[in-house]
Amino acid sequence: MGVDYSQLHDPNAEYTMRDLSSETMGVTRERGGGRDVEITDIQTTMVDGNFPWTLVRIYTDAGTVGTGEAYWGAGVPELIERMTPFLIGENPLDIDRLTEHLVQKMSGEGSIGGVTVTAISGIEVALHDLAGKILEVPAYQLLGGKYRDEMRVYCDCHTEEEADADACADEAERVVEELGYDALKFDLDVPSGHEKDRANRHLREPEIEHKAKIVEKVTERVGDRADVAFDCHWTFSGGSAKRLAKRLEEYDIWWLEDPVPPENHDVQQEVTQSTSTPITVGENVYRKHGQRRLLEEQAVDMIAPDMPKVGGMRETRKIADLADMYYVPVAMHNVASPVATVASAHVGAAVPNSLAVEYHSYELGWWEDLVEEDVIEDGYIEIPEKPGLGVTLDMDVVEEHMVEGEELFDAA
Repeated sequence: MGVDYSQLHDPNAEYTMRDLSSETMGVTRERGGGRDVEITDIQTTMVDGNFPWTLVRIYTDAGTVGTGEAYWGAGVPELIERMTPFLIGENPLDIDRLTEHLVQKMSGEGSIGGVTVTAISGIEVALHDLAGKILEVPAYQLLGGKYRDEMRVYCDCHTEEEADADACADEAERVVEELGYDALKFDLDVPSGHEKDRANRHLREPEIEHKAKIVEKVTERVGDRADVAFDCHWTFSGGSAKRLAKRLEEYDIWWLEDPVPPENHDVQQEVTQSTSTPITVGENVYRKHGQRRLLEEQAVDMIAPDMPKVGGMRETRKIADLADMYYVPVAMHNVASPVATVASAHVGAAVPNSLAVEYHSYELGWWEDLVEEDVIEDGYIEIPEKPGLGVTLDMDVVEEHMVEGEELFDAA
């Protein structure tokens, strides 16, 4: 028998001046209209996709169930189990209060960043699905309504010869012509054969020329049929990133993503302001507080929060609102299953400055089978009008692809 994480002892959680539970806050008034609902349980199941996705389910005494998803990774299910007692008996409609309640309760366990925020994000997404079902409205309505009926999707592309510029260009053309996407992303942190030392983050000139050749071949091949971004996965030094970005200025790049590590904001700002190549970051900073300096100090041209990682749907909406104050568009990073992908699309539909949502699983043949509904068509997600997120898990597919040793959560 494993550890019961819901029973872990934490003095910080057991006594906090900002306990935001309904009992402490005195939120006890009868609501009526079928809105007096209580959370009875929270369960998770981890699915072995191209990432180990953590699916989340919140159960209620009304029989209504909400489904969400947290960003992948170890420790998330245990943290969600740890937080479950803090939500039992709560009304799931109080999404903001309950999210902040978890942040306060988990402050001693790192709720300003990292995997604890990610676990809270998965619960928060499930709360939106649940609240939408209770109120009989789609999730985007809970975020303020729609700016658009469909959300553009950018396809994260790969090839077995990822360091070969011609192979990348061939794949770009295939994805545009055969799969119907008009927005793509390729990796630039790929081996060039010219590396001398992989640890020092320095790019030699032959390496920069190798990366420029990939950009040249891909952008020329697709022309104006698609926008193309390029990801560096926070790999390079500040000086190398500036030289690379400068070298790429002649090409039609949608954005250059994460050219330097995320910890040193000053270097990030310097890189962005040194070049006309658009720079995008955001997946590795948490909540609106983590994104604030990036926006206020003009250290990004576009912001890329990963919704089920950095705080959830409402938190991503808050990040988008902050970005809009600085006229910065939002391109949501996303490596999720259909559940969080559609949840991100709901957020994108509700904010004016949304560019696109990433799709990172086009090589996984059963990705869309995880839910009963069609998700992506011709490079766009039509925003569901059904209550909640508007997607229904196919439990047989979930069970077939569970991580080894995982248990299936209860059916709705």
